[in-house]
Amino acid sequence: MTDVSALFQPLTIRGVTIPNRIAMAPMTRSFSPNGVPGQNVADYYARRAAADVGLLITEGTVTDRKGASNDPNVPRFHGADALAGWAKVVEDVHAQGGKIAPQIWHQGMMRKPGTGHYPDAPTDSPSGLTHTGKSVLPAPTTEEVWDMVQAYARAAGDAAKLGFDAIEIHGAHGYLIDEFFWDVMNTRTDRYGGSLPERATFAAEIVAECRKQVGPDMPIILRFSQWKQQDYTIKLAHTPQELEAFLAPIVAAGVDMLHCSQRRVWEAEFPDVDGENGLNCAGWTKKVTGVPTITVGSIGLSSDFAGSFRGEGSAKAPLDDVVRRLEKGEYDMVAIGRALLQDPEWAKKVKEGRTDDLMDYDGKALATLY
Repeated sequence: MTDVSALFQPLTIRGVTIPNRIAMAPMTRSFSPNGVPGQNVADYYARRAAADVGLLITEGTVTDRKGASNDPNVPRFHGADALAGWAKVVEDVHAQGGKIAPQIWHQGMMRKPGTGHYPDAPTDSPSGLTHTGKSVLPAPTTEEVWDMVQAYARAAGDAAKLGFDAIEIHGAHGYLIDEFFWDVMNTRTDRYGGSLPERATFAAEIVAECRKQVGPDMPIILRFSQWKQQDYTIKLAHTPQELEAFLAPIVAAGVDMLHCSQRRVWEAEFPDVDGENGLNCAGWTKKVTGVPTITVGSIGLSSDFAGSFRGEGSAKAPLDDVVRRLEKGEYDMVAIGRALLQDPEWAKKVKEGRTDDLMDYDGKALATLY
């Protein structure tokens, strides 16, 4: 049996102590009619807080830019009704001893015109270009981009007022911030365009403006990915040196933790540098930036995975390897997505050695909010 005690050690980030190293990864649920999270959403998060999840990162919740969402059932992070719903979520999670961060989100060009909370609103983008470089919208002015930055900051300020413990900024997976990173979609010639580090200016300004709103004591997490929903094979940075240069402006802006999304945590990020068993994305990110990281990607989705740390053979991403790398300090937290979506007691079962109770992930769980 793998010793999982490293997963259940506290971690302090900017003065906030998270009770253990397991985070719930953000997962879109679409159970908030007109963008307002109800008691069912509060119960969903509170159940996991009560069952040994150290940090709950909410599903993506959108800024007050009216074109931020493609689904009216995705939660908003603006408006008195939605913020009151989030206040109840925070209250119920804290009652269970949990820590919680909202993921602040804008879908950018992933949102199709005519959809979302405000169907008539225009869609935001870096340059009005699709992921194939096709021009479909006017490029926003510098002033319009600055308001996109401020929309994240306004949401961050509201999160602080509501008593959230941290915030996460969604900069991954082909959504708005990630579109600014992507040279095909960002052809700007002002301060938001240029080389990859220059294209990180948008994210860096968001971090800096969020810090002004949340104050000195609230951790700011930024999630990024190399892959996109439009292209799983693409990489922003092809070498550790490029990764370091890309993230440098974001680190300089004051981000406290980087949430490194990859499709499979067991895959080496730069195998040409350190081999097929080398550091993953979170490992390399921490190495080149010195910033604490969260690793995430397909952990705990199959019985093969569970069996591997009961000594029943090998599997991709066995828990003993995840824990070993955590113990070595390659990364600082482990985020669990779909396995926790299906089973709110996943972390508790791991902690108690109840591996026989772990189940294969079933996509039908997406239809529930248990």
